[in-house]
Amino acid sequence: MSALIAQASGRRTATPIEATDATHLSSLRKRLTAAQRNWLDESGFDGKPGSVCLVPDANGKLARVVVGVDRQESLSALAALPLMLPTAEYTLASESVPLDPQLSALGWALGCYQFTRYRNAKRPGSPLVVDAATLAALTPLIEATYFVRDLVNTPTEDMGPKQLADQVKQLGKTYKAKVREWVGEELLEDNFPTIHAVGRASHRPPRLIELSWGKTSDPKVVVVGKGVCFDTGGLDLKSSDGMRWMKKDMGGAAHAIALAGLVMEAKLPVRLTLLVPAVENAVAGNAMRPGEVITTRGGHSVEVDNTDAEGRLILCDALAYAAEQKPELIIDFATLTGAARVALGPDLPALFANDDQLADAALACGNAVADPLWRLPLWRPYRKLLESYLADFANAGPSRHAGAITAALFMERFIPEGMPWLHLDTYAWNDGDRPGRPRGGEAMGLRAMFALLGKRYG
Repeated sequence: MSALIAQASGRRTATPIEATDATHLSSLRKRLTAAQRNWLDESGFDGKPGSVCLVPDANGKLARVVVGVDRQESLSALAALPLMLPTAEYTLASESVPLDPQLSALGWALGCYQFTRYRNAKRPGSPLVVDAATLAALTPLIEATYFVRDLVNTPTEDMGPKQLADQVKQLGKTYKAKVREWVGEELLEDNFPTIHAVGRASHRPPRLIELSWGKTSDPKVVVVGKGVCFDTGGLDLKSSDGMRWMKKDMGGAAHAIALAGLVMEAKLPVRLTLLVPAVENAVAGNAMRPGEVITTRGGHSVEVDNTDAEGRLILCDALAYAAEQKPELIIDFATLTGAARVALGPDLPALFANDDQLADAALACGNAVADPLWRLPLWRPYRKLLESYLADFANAGPSRHAGAITAALFMERFIPEGMPWLHLDTYAWNDGDRPGRPRGGEAMGLRAMFALLGKRYG
Protein backbone atom coordinates (compact mmCIF):
# COMPACT_ATOMS: atom_id res chain seq x y z
CA MET A 1 0.00 0.00 0.00
CA SER A 2 1.33 3.43 -0.93
CA ALA A 3 2.22 5.84 1.84
CA LEU A 4 0.39 8.65 0.04
CA ILE A 5 -2.67 8.36 -2.18
CA ALA A 6 -4.43 11.01 -4.22
CA GLN A 7 -7.84 12.41 -3.43
CA ALA A 8 -10.43 10.72 -5.62
CA SER A 9 -14.16 11.14 -6.01
CA GLY A 10 -16.13 8.18 -4.76
CA ARG A 11 -13.46 7.20 -2.20
CA ARG A 12 -14.83 6.45 1.22
CA THR A 13 -14.28 9.25 3.73
CA ALA A 14 -10.80 9.31 5.22
CA THR A 15 -10.42 9.84 8.96
CA PRO A 16 -9.33 13.43 9.67
CA ILE A 17 -6.17 14.14 11.63
CA GLU A 18 -6.19 17.45 13.44
CA ALA A 19 -2.79 18.84 14.39
CA THR A 20 -2.79 21.14 17.38
CA ASP A 21 -0.61 22.59 20.09
CA ALA A 22 -1.18 23.97 23.57
CA THR A 23 -2.12 27.38 22.15
CA HIS A 24 -4.81 26.02 19.82
CA LEU A 25 -6.13 23.28 22.07
CA SER A 26 -9.05 25.36 23.35
CA SER A 27 -10.33 26.07 19.82
CA LEU A 28 -10.08 22.36 19.02
CA ARG A 29 -12.18 21.51 22.07
CA LYS A 30 -14.98 23.83 20.89
CA ARG A 31 -15.41 21.67 17.77
CA LEU A 32 -15.90 18.53 19.82
CA THR A 33 -18.99 17.24 21.55
CA ALA A 34 -19.19 17.21 25.33
CA ALA A 35 -18.52 13.47 25.34
CA GLN A 36 -15.47 13.91 23.10
CA ARG A 37 -14.10 16.70 25.29
CA ASN A 38 -14.49 14.42 28.28
CA TRP A 39 -12.67 11.67 26.35
CA LEU A 40 -9.84 14.09 25.59
CA ASP A 41 -9.58 15.00 29.29
CA GLU A 42 -9.67 11.38 30.44
CA SER A 43 -6.95 10.55 27.91
CA GLY A 44 -4.71 13.25 29.35
CA PHE A 45 -4.19 14.87 25.96
CA ASP A 46 -2.44 18.22 26.43
CA GLY A 47 -1.32 19.13 22.90
CA LYS A 48 2.38 18.63 23.58
CA PRO A 49 4.42 17.53 20.54
CA GLY A 50 4.09 13.80 20.03
CA SER A 51 0.90 13.40 22.07
CA VAL A 52 -1.92 11.55 20.26
CA CYS A 53 -5.56 10.91 21.05
CA LEU A 54 -8.03 8.82 19.03
CA VAL A 55 -11.43 10.52 19.43
CA PRO A 56 -14.55 8.35 18.97
CA ASP A 57 -17.99 9.34 17.69
CA ALA A 58 -21.25 8.66 19.50
CA ASN A 59 -21.20 5.04 18.31
CA GLY A 60 -17.68 4.40 19.54
CA LYS A 61 -16.09 4.45 16.08
CA LEU A 62 -12.98 6.47 15.33
CA ALA A 63 -14.09 9.95 14.30
CA ARG A 64 -10.91 12.01 14.48
CA VAL A 65 -7.27 11.80 15.46
CA VAL A 66 -5.75 14.73 17.31
CA VAL A 67 -1.99 15.06 17.50
CA GLY A 68 0.20 17.55 19.29
CA VAL A 69 2.83 19.10 17.05
CA ASP A 70 5.61 21.65 16.98
CA ARG A 71 4.59 23.97 14.15
CA GLN A 72 8.25 24.64 13.37
CA GLU A 73 8.81 20.93 12.65
CA SER A 74 6.36 20.08 9.87
CA LEU A 75 8.48 17.18 8.61
CA SER A 76 8.25 15.22 11.86
CA ALA A 77 4.74 16.35 12.85
CA LEU A 78 2.88 13.31 11.48
CA ALA A 79 5.77 10.90 10.98
CA ALA A 80 5.00 8.66 13.97
CA LEU A 81 1.38 8.08 12.99
CA PRO A 82 1.35 5.72 9.95
CA LEU A 83 2.56 2.70 11.94
CA MET A 84 0.75 3.72 15.14
CA LEU A 85 -2.84 4.39 14.07
CA PRO A 86 -5.38 1.72 13.14
CA THR A 87 -5.03 0.66 9.52
CA ALA A 88 -7.23 3.02 7.53
CA GLU A 89 -7.04 6.03 5.25
CA TYR A 90 -6.34 9.41 6.85
CA THR A 91 -6.28 13.03 5.78
CA LEU A 92 -5.02 16.23 7.38
CA ALA A 93 -8.01 18.20 8.64
CA SER A 94 -8.50 21.73 7.37
CA GLU A 95 -8.90 22.93 10.97
CA SER A 96 -5.36 21.87 11.87
CA VAL A 97 -2.78 24.39 12.99
CA PRO A 98 -0.72 25.52 10.01
CA LEU A 99 1.75 22.90 8.86
CA ASP A 100 3.61 22.87 5.58
CA PRO A 101 1.36 20.46 3.64
CA GLN A 102 4.13 18.94 1.54
CA LEU A 103 6.62 18.56 4.39
CA SER A 104 4.05 17.03 6.72
CA ALA A 105 2.95 14.61 3.99
CA LEU A 106 6.57 13.76 3.26
CA GLY A 107 7.15 13.07 6.94
CA TRP A 108 4.14 10.75 6.94
CA ALA A 109 5.58 8.85 3.99
CA LEU A 110 9.00 8.56 5.62
CA GLY A 111 7.26 7.21 8.71
CA CYS A 112 5.79 4.41 6.57
CA TYR A 113 9.23 3.10 5.58
CA GLN A 114 10.17 -0.43 6.63
CA PHE A 115 13.10 -2.49 5.38
CA THR A 116 11.62 -5.83 4.34
CA ARG A 117 14.32 -7.64 2.38
CA TYR A 118 14.94 -10.21 5.10
CA ARG A 119 11.71 -10.17 7.11
CA ASN A 120 8.11 -9.20 6.62
CA ALA A 121 6.81 -5.79 7.61
CA LYS A 122 5.49 -5.64 11.15
CA ARG A 123 2.27 -4.15 9.76
CA PRO A 124 1.28 -2.09 6.74
CA GLY A 125 1.60 1.66 7.03
CA SER A 126 -1.67 3.53 6.74
CA PRO A 127 -1.97 5.86 3.73
CA LEU A 128 -2.50 9.62 3.89
CA VAL A 129 -4.88 11.10 1.34
CA VAL A 130 -3.39 14.17 -0.37
CA ASP A 131 -4.17 16.22 -3.45
CA ALA A 132 -2.80 15.11 -6.81
CA ALA A 133 -0.23 17.91 -7.00
CA THR A 134 1.27 16.99 -3.64
CA LEU A 135 1.39 13.34 -4.62
CA ALA A 136 3.14 14.14 -7.91
CA ALA A 137 5.66 16.44 -6.24
CA LEU A 138 6.55 14.07 -3.40
CA THR A 139 6.55 10.64 -5.04
CA PRO A 140 10.04 10.97 -6.61
CA LEU A 141 11.51 12.24 -3.31
CA ILE A 142 9.89 9.43 -1.34
CA GLU A 143 11.10 6.78 -3.76
CA ALA A 144 14.61 8.25 -3.78
CA THR A 145 14.76 8.30 0.03
CA TYR A 146 13.49 4.72 0.27
CA PHE A 147 16.10 3.76 -2.32
CA VAL A 148 18.94 5.25 -0.26
CA ARG A 149 17.67 3.59 2.90
CA ASP A 150 17.32 0.21 1.21
CA LEU A 151 20.84 0.30 -0.24
CA VAL A 152 22.45 1.38 3.02
CA ASN A 153 20.49 -1.17 5.07
CA THR A 154 21.48 -4.07 2.82
CA PRO A 155 24.36 -6.14 4.24
CA THR A 156 27.60 -6.25 2.30
CA GLU A 157 27.19 -9.80 0.99
CA ASP A 158 24.23 -8.51 -1.01
CA MET A 159 25.53 -4.98 -1.65
CA GLY A 160 29.12 -5.26 -2.85
CA PRO A 161 30.82 -3.35 -5.66
CA LYS A 162 29.09 -5.37 -8.38
CA GLN A 163 25.66 -4.87 -6.81
CA LEU A 164 26.27 -1.12 -6.67
CA ALA A 165 27.21 -1.25 -10.33
CA ASP A 166 24.00 -3.17 -11.04
CA GLN A 167 22.00 -0.36 -9.41
CA VAL A 168 23.64 2.19 -11.71
CA LYS A 169 23.05 -0.02 -14.74
CA GLN A 170 19.37 -0.36 -13.85
CA LEU A 171 19.15 3.41 -13.54
CA GLY A 172 20.79 3.75 -16.94
CA LYS A 173 18.31 1.32 -18.45
CA THR A 174 15.36 3.18 -16.93
CA TYR A 175 16.44 6.58 -18.24
CA LYS A 176 18.28 5.52 -21.39
CA ALA A 177 21.63 6.69 -20.07
CA LYS A 178 25.06 5.38 -21.03
CA VAL A 179 26.86 3.31 -18.38
CA ARG A 180 30.52 2.34 -18.38
CA GLU A 181 32.67 0.64 -15.75
CA TRP A 182 36.30 -0.15 -15.09
CA VAL A 183 36.86 -3.35 -13.11
CA GLY A 184 39.97 -4.71 -11.39
CA GLU A 185 43.13 -4.30 -13.46
CA GLU A 186 41.29 -2.05 -15.91
CA LEU A 187 41.56 0.64 -13.24
CA LEU A 188 45.35 0.53 -13.47
CA GLU A 189 45.31 0.41 -17.25
CA ASP A 190 43.20 3.59 -17.42
CA ASN A 191 44.96 5.40 -14.56
CA PHE A 192 42.72 5.08 -11.51
CA PRO A 193 45.48 3.85 -9.17
CA THR A 194 44.04 4.85 -5.79
CA ILE A 195 40.68 3.16 -6.41
CA HIS A 196 42.57 0.00 -7.30
CA ALA A 197 44.92 0.26 -4.32
CA VAL A 198 42.11 0.54 -1.79
CA GLY A 199 40.05 -2.30 -3.23
CA ARG A 200 42.64 -4.78 -4.49
CA ALA A 201 42.68 -6.94 -1.32
CA SER A 202 39.03 -7.93 -1.59
CA HIS A 203 37.88 -11.11 -3.33
CA ARG A 204 35.41 -8.84 -5.13
CA PRO A 205 37.33 -6.53 -7.46
CA PRO A 206 37.16 -2.75 -7.17
CA ARG A 207 35.50 -0.76 -9.90
CA LEU A 208 34.54 2.69 -11.09
CA ILE A 209 31.07 3.08 -12.53
CA GLU A 210 30.16 5.99 -14.79
CA LEU A 211 26.69 7.00 -15.96
CA SER A 212 26.27 9.71 -18.60
CA TRP A 213 22.97 11.37 -19.52
CA GLY A 214 21.68 14.53 -21.16
CA LYS A 215 22.28 16.77 -24.13
CA THR A 216 25.82 17.88 -24.89
CA SER A 217 24.59 21.46 -25.19
CA ASP A 218 23.38 21.57 -21.56
CA PRO A 219 25.50 22.60 -18.54
CA LYS A 220 27.75 19.84 -17.27
CA VAL A 221 27.17 18.54 -13.72
CA VAL A 222 29.09 15.68 -12.12
CA VAL A 223 27.84 13.83 -9.03
CA VAL A 224 30.29 11.55 -7.20
CA GLY A 225 29.52 9.09 -4.41
CA LYS A 226 31.87 7.17 -2.11
CA GLY A 227 31.11 3.47 -2.53
CA VAL A 228 33.09 1.64 0.15
CA CYS A 229 30.81 -1.37 0.48
CA PHE A 230 32.57 -2.49 3.63
CA ASP A 231 35.39 -0.87 5.53
CA THR A 232 37.52 -3.02 7.81
CA GLY A 233 39.99 -0.17 8.08
CA GLY A 234 42.48 -2.22 6.09
CA LEU A 235 45.75 -3.04 7.83
CA ASP A 236 45.01 -0.15 10.21
CA LEU A 237 42.19 -2.38 11.36
CA LYS A 238 39.11 -0.93 13.01
CA SER A 239 37.90 -2.16 16.38
CA SER A 240 34.86 -4.45 16.40
CA ASP A 241 32.63 -1.55 17.47
CA GLY A 242 34.05 0.66 14.75
CA MET A 243 33.55 -2.03 12.12
CA ARG A 244 30.05 -3.12 13.13
CA TRP A 245 28.07 -0.80 10.86
CA MET A 246 30.57 -0.36 8.05
CA LYS A 247 28.14 -1.77 5.52
CA LYS A 248 26.89 1.84 5.52
CA ASP A 249 30.18 3.18 4.16
CA MET A 250 28.69 3.14 0.67
CA GLY A 251 26.06 5.63 1.81
CA GLY A 252 27.63 8.38 -0.27
CA ALA A 253 27.20 6.26 -3.39
CA ALA A 254 23.58 5.55 -2.47
CA HIS A 255 22.92 9.29 -2.18
CA ALA A 256 24.69 10.03 -5.47
CA ILE A 257 22.80 7.33 -7.38
CA ALA A 258 19.49 8.54 -5.94
CA LEU A 259 20.27 12.17 -6.83
CA ALA A 260 21.10 11.14 -10.39
CA GLY A 261 17.75 9.38 -10.57
CA LEU A 262 15.93 12.47 -9.35
CA VAL A 263 17.69 14.66 -11.91
CA MET A 264 16.79 12.36 -14.78
CA GLU A 265 13.22 11.82 -13.57
CA ALA A 266 12.74 15.60 -13.43
CA LYS A 267 14.38 15.96 -16.86
CA LEU A 268 16.53 18.81 -15.62
CA PRO A 269 18.37 20.42 -18.55
CA VAL A 270 21.85 19.31 -17.53
CA ARG A 271 24.49 17.02 -18.99
CA LEU A 272 24.86 14.66 -16.04
CA THR A 273 27.72 12.37 -15.13
CA LEU A 274 27.46 10.05 -12.13
CA LEU A 275 30.68 8.51 -10.81
CA VAL A 276 30.73 5.75 -8.20
CA PRO A 277 34.10 4.32 -7.12
CA ALA A 278 33.05 1.02 -5.52
CA VAL A 279 35.41 -1.05 -3.36
CA GLU A 280 35.77 -3.11 -0.23
CA ASN A 281 38.58 -2.06 2.08
CA ALA A 282 39.70 -5.54 3.07
CA VAL A 283 42.66 -7.27 4.71
CA ALA A 284 44.82 -9.70 2.72
CA GLY A 285 48.42 -10.28 1.71
CA ASN A 286 48.16 -7.73 -1.09
CA ALA A 287 46.38 -5.09 0.99
CA MET A 288 47.44 -1.46 0.75
CA ARG A 289 50.06 -0.84 3.44
CA PRO A 290 50.79 2.19 5.61
CA GLY A 291 53.75 4.07 4.21
CA GLU A 292 53.08 3.26 0.56
CA VAL A 293 53.20 6.12 -1.92
CA ILE A 294 50.65 6.25 -4.74
CA THR A 295 50.81 8.62 -7.68
CA THR A 296 47.17 9.54 -8.20
CA ARG A 297 45.25 10.26 -11.38
CA GLY A 298 45.54 13.95 -10.55
CA GLY A 299 49.34 13.68 -10.65
CA HIS A 300 49.91 14.19 -6.91
CA SER A 301 51.98 11.66 -5.01
CA VAL A 302 50.21 10.61 -1.80
CA GLU A 303 51.71 8.80 1.16
CA VAL A 304 49.30 6.36 2.81
CA ASP A 305 49.57 7.41 6.43
CA ASN A 306 46.48 5.43 7.44
CA THR A 307 44.70 2.72 5.46
CA ASP A 308 41.47 3.60 7.28
CA ALA A 309 41.42 6.98 5.53
CA GLU A 310 40.51 5.17 2.34
CA GLY A 311 37.40 7.07 1.26
CA ARG A 312 39.34 10.17 0.25
CA LEU A 313 41.68 7.96 -1.77
CA ILE A 314 39.00 6.45 -3.96
CA LEU A 315 37.31 9.83 -4.26
CA CYS A 316 40.45 11.67 -5.34
CA ASP A 317 40.75 9.63 -8.55
CA ALA A 318 37.03 10.05 -9.24
CA LEU A 319 37.21 13.81 -8.60
CA ALA A 320 40.25 14.17 -10.84
CA TYR A 321 38.38 12.35 -13.60
CA ALA A 322 35.32 14.54 -12.96
CA ALA A 323 37.43 17.70 -13.27
CA GLU A 324 38.80 16.52 -16.63
CA GLN A 325 35.24 16.83 -17.99
CA LYS A 326 35.30 20.57 -17.17
CA PRO A 327 31.90 20.62 -15.48
CA GLU A 328 30.04 23.66 -14.27
CA LEU A 329 29.53 21.96 -10.91
CA ILE A 330 30.85 18.94 -8.99
CA ILE A 331 28.93 17.51 -6.02
CA ASP A 332 30.24 14.62 -3.96
CA PHE A 333 28.62 12.65 -1.14
CA ALA A 334 30.69 10.62 1.30
CA THR A 335 30.42 8.96 4.69
CA LEU A 336 33.91 10.33 5.12
CA THR A 337 34.82 11.15 8.71
CA GLY A 338 33.79 10.44 12.25
CA ALA A 339 35.08 13.92 12.98
CA ALA A 340 32.09 15.43 11.18
CA ARG A 341 29.78 13.47 13.49
CA VAL A 342 31.68 14.64 16.55
CA ALA A 343 31.37 18.24 15.38
CA LEU A 344 27.76 18.21 14.15
CA GLY A 345 26.12 15.02 15.39
CA PRO A 346 24.31 12.50 13.19
CA ASP A 347 21.59 14.76 11.77
CA LEU A 348 23.61 17.54 10.14
CA PRO A 349 25.76 16.72 7.13
CA ALA A 350 28.88 18.84 6.97
CA LEU A 351 29.02 20.97 3.84
CA PHE A 352 32.31 22.12 2.33
CA ALA A 353 32.40 24.45 -0.65
CA ASN A 354 35.00 26.40 -2.59
CA ASP A 355 32.46 29.06 -3.63
CA ASP A 356 30.66 31.21 -1.05
CA GLN A 357 27.62 32.01 -3.18
CA LEU A 358 27.18 28.35 -4.05
CA ALA A 359 27.48 27.40 -0.39
CA ASP A 360 24.89 29.99 0.63
CA ALA A 361 22.50 28.69 -2.03
CA ALA A 362 22.99 25.10 -0.85
CA LEU A 363 22.32 26.03 2.77
CA ALA A 364 19.20 27.99 1.81
CA CYS A 365 17.86 25.10 -0.28
CA GLY A 366 18.48 22.66 2.56
CA ASN A 367 16.56 24.83 5.00
CA ALA A 368 13.70 25.28 2.53
CA VAL A 369 13.13 21.53 2.21
CA ALA A 370 13.83 20.63 5.87
CA ASP A 371 17.07 18.89 4.92
CA PRO A 372 19.57 21.16 6.66
CA LEU A 373 23.32 21.29 6.09
CA TRP A 374 26.01 23.04 8.12
CA ARG A 375 29.01 24.59 6.45
CA LEU A 376 32.49 23.91 7.75
CA PRO A 377 35.51 25.84 6.47
CA LEU A 378 38.18 24.79 4.02
CA TRP A 379 40.76 26.24 6.40
CA ARG A 380 43.86 25.97 4.26
CA PRO A 381 46.41 26.48 7.07
CA TYR A 382 45.39 22.97 8.17
CA ARG A 383 46.98 21.55 5.03
CA LYS A 384 50.14 21.30 7.13
CA LEU A 385 48.43 18.51 9.08
CA LEU A 386 48.74 16.34 5.95
CA GLU A 387 52.40 17.01 5.22
CA SER A 388 54.60 14.10 4.13
CA TYR A 389 58.37 13.90 4.21
CA LEU A 390 58.58 11.89 0.97
CA ALA A 391 55.39 12.58 -1.04
CA ASP A 392 53.45 15.68 -2.05
CA PHE A 393 51.16 15.08 0.93
CA ALA A 394 49.65 12.27 3.00
CA ASN A 395 46.10 10.97 3.22
CA ALA A 396 46.07 11.49 7.01
CA GLY A 397 48.38 12.61 9.80
CA PRO A 398 49.17 12.17 13.48
CA SER A 399 46.87 14.94 14.70
CA ARG A 400 43.29 14.14 15.69
CA HIS A 401 42.26 17.76 15.22
CA ALA A 402 39.94 19.00 12.44
CA GLY A 403 39.54 15.60 10.81
CA ALA A 404 36.59 16.54 8.61
CA ILE A 405 38.37 19.68 7.43
CA THR A 406 41.65 17.94 6.60
CA ALA A 407 39.75 15.28 4.66
CA ALA A 408 38.00 17.98 2.64
CA LEU A 409 41.29 19.80 2.10
CA PHE A 410 42.81 16.57 0.79
CA MET A 411 40.06 16.25 -1.81
CA GLU A 412 40.10 19.94 -2.69
CA ARG A 413 43.61 19.47 -4.11
CA PHE A 414 42.05 17.49 -6.95
CA ILE A 415 39.60 20.27 -7.88
CA PRO A 416 41.03 22.90 -10.26
CA GLU A 417 41.02 26.48 -9.06
CA GLY A 418 37.74 28.19 -9.94
CA MET A 419 35.75 24.98 -10.55
CA PRO A 420 32.66 25.02 -8.27
CA TRP A 421 32.59 22.07 -5.88
CA LEU A 422 30.38 20.92 -3.02
CA HIS A 423 31.41 18.14 -0.65
CA LEU A 424 28.88 16.61 1.76
CA ASP A 425 30.29 14.58 4.65
CA THR A 426 27.14 12.72 5.64
CA TYR A 427 26.42 10.00 8.20
CA ALA A 428 23.84 8.09 6.09
CA TRP A 429 22.63 6.34 9.23
CA ASN A 430 20.26 6.72 12.15
CA ASP A 431 21.42 5.12 15.39
CA GLY A 432 18.11 5.53 17.18
CA ASP A 433 14.47 5.16 16.20
CA ARG A 434 12.54 8.38 15.80
CA PRO A 435 9.38 9.42 13.96
CA GLY A 436 10.03 9.10 10.25
CA ARG A 437 13.55 7.86 10.90
CA PRO A 438 13.72 4.21 11.89
CA ARG A 439 17.09 2.84 12.90
CA GLY A 440 19.30 2.16 9.92
CA GLY A 441 20.01 3.75 6.59
CA GLU A 442 19.15 7.39 6.12
CA ALA A 443 19.16 9.97 3.34
CA MET A 444 20.52 13.33 4.48
CA GLY A 445 21.49 16.07 2.07
CA LEU A 446 19.69 14.41 -0.84
CA ARG A 447 16.68 16.73 -0.93
CA ALA A 448 18.91 19.75 -0.37
CA MET A 449 21.08 18.96 -3.38
CA PHE A 450 18.10 18.17 -5.59
CA ALA A 451 16.50 21.47 -4.59
CA LEU A 452 19.75 23.26 -5.40
CA LEU A 453 20.00 21.69 -8.84
CA GLY A 454 16.34 22.42 -9.50
CA LYS A 455 16.85 26.07 -8.58
CA ARG A 456 19.97 26.41 -10.73
CA TYR A 457 18.82 24.48 -13.77
CA GLY A 458 15.08 23.85 -13.49
